Amino acid sequence: MKPILEQLDDKRAAARLGGGEKRIAAQHAKGKLTARERLDVLLDPGSFEETGMFVEHQCADFGMDESKIPGDGVVTGSGTVNGRLVYVFAKDFTVFGGSLSLAHARKITRLQETALKNGAPIIGLFDAGGARIQEGVDALGGYAEIFQNNVLASGVIPQISVIMGPCAGGDVYSPAMTDFIFMVKDTSYMYVTGPDVVKTVTNEIVTHEELGGASVHAKKSGVADGAFSNDLEALIQMRRLIDFLPLNNRNKPPVREVYDDPARVEPSLDTLVPPNPNKPYDIRELIQKTADEGDFFEIAPDYAKNIVVGFGRLEGQTVGFVANQPLSLAGVLDIDASKKAARFVRFCDAFEIPIITFVDVPGFLPGTRQEYGGLIKHGAKLLFAYAEATVPKLTVITRKAYGGAYDVMASKHLRGDVNYAWPTAEIAVMGPKGAAEIIFRRDMDDPEKMAEHVKDYETRFANPFVAASRGYLDDVIQPRNTRVRLIKALRTLRDKKLTNPWKKHDNIPL
Repeated sequence: MKPILEQLDDKRAAARLGGGEKRIAAQHAKGKLTARERLDVLLDPGSFEETGMFVEHQCADFGMDESKIPGDGVVTGSGTVNGRLVYVFAKDFTVFGGSLSLAHARKITRLQETALKNGAPIIGLFDAGGARIQEGVDALGGYAEIFQNNVLASGVIPQISVIMGPCAGGDVYSPAMTDFIFMVKDTSYMYVTGPDVVKTVTNEIVTHEELGGASVHAKKSGVADGAFSNDLEALIQMRRLIDFLPLNNRNKPPVREVYDDPARVEPSLDTLVPPNPNKPYDIRELIQKTADEGDFFEIAPDYAKNIVVGFGRLEGQTVGFVANQPLSLAGVLDIDASKKAARFVRFCDAFEIPIITFVDVPGFLPGTRQEYGGLIKHGAKLLFAYAEATVPKLTVITRKAYGGAYDVMASKHLRGDVNYAWPTAEIAVMGPKGAAEIIFRRDMDDPEKMAEHVKDYETRFANPFVAASRGYLDDVIQPRNTRVRLIKALRTLRDKKLTNPWKKHDNIPL
């Protein structure tokens, strides 16, 4: 019996070495951790239970039958993050460059099916060279089966992808269908076709980083929801993110012990909005002073900066924050901001996370670039997302809420549960000056009369009380009491029940 046990230990040790010491050293030389080292950081110590350690590919073409390594380029299994179950897979670049074979794909699909059946999040760590070309259509079929499971799991369990090395070709579409994608600066990149193909087809000369690096996807394309400095930071932040999320769509978001007084007031918020209506301020200050202990996990902070989205807590309960950002483009809604916020709102609604919306929006961004780019349809995505959401929706208008953008930002008309405004709020079809110039066009040549008309419009509409008198606001509140009022309102909504009409699925304006 002892020799057999020793043989098993030897096999396990060989499998854990992956592609061997030389390739592990090469991985470290690039500033990257190995697949197993990454799992050690991500998961609670000693919690990882590996599956498929001894799986090998069955390809005999191109001499592959003479080259087999246990695990076949991906480490799969389950573990815990702060005591809560998660399923994980980590591509192992030291084994066949992490390329996907049929056996490799089946390890991932089985993990996906298990995670779906047991109702726990799945986290994928990507560091691979795409499909294993020696396997041809088998590898392509393996990709498609993973994609299918991504779709079935969408909205049922949280799916998170972390790009920690190359991610190209078919590999990019699985992350694209997950809920969140994060990248590591300088060592990761993702694209459908690489620099060589781009040069051949379009005659463009680009580097891996210029084509699909973290700086591109976290700032320009919006494909990535964030970029971190190194592997260690990325994995620690994933542990933090998981703490905000429910295990599945049947569970409520976690409630954490909180040491921040629910009755805490913030006098500094009384002066957050500047007297000059055209002067910007940082909406993150409001979010951080409202959330428990100032803890805010921002999603896509470098993309569409005119809107801020992310997770925080109120009285220990996870909430999603959506806020117009006056520091960028005056907080207007444009194509990118609409898409970013719509996707976040839909995620929150899918996983029963209440949505807190802070509004300071002068409207939609005008211009041919926006109109030609489809602003109407993209703006409708955010409108659609808020309108279909059945989770508790709490809204606070801090300053401007003009035009259709007022409607879109979780207004009472879109089934907002509790809608507050600060005394500084201005709710109108447009700003006073623009409105006066349209209504009193005949007096445009008389500056004194126009000044009177502007002042009159401000008196009538540049305040929250007209909307409040019509029941479109539940109250006008002191800014300092924002946290207190939101927590009290959220308590009343904990047992909210609202369902939409039965349908196979909706048809959001994609």
